[in-house]
Amino acid sequence: MRHFARIDPMDAARIKRLRWRTRRGTRELDALFGGWLDDAFPSAGESQQRAFDELLDVQDPDLWDWVMGHAKAPRADWQAIIDDIRTRHRL
Repeated sequence: MRHFARIDPMDAARIKRLRWRTRRGTRELDALFGGWLDDAFPSAGESQQRAFDELLDVQDPDLWDWVMGHAKAPRADWQAIIDDIRTRHRL
């Protein structure tokens, strides 16, 4: 797990909550979404951060289908995150 330098307590609490929410039903999804949280979330804009938070409400089978490229996410902002995850992991 990567530690975030110099984040205010509100951001630290948000990251901690998101870290918990990236724990999915499979190790693969844990790694993919947790990796995006570590690598991309800190530099993402507020709207993309909000979209990631909302994306974590989606059920695992749908996330898996989107990440594997079997289907597209219904929202463009979610699909942008999925595409970034796929690119980072060469899926």
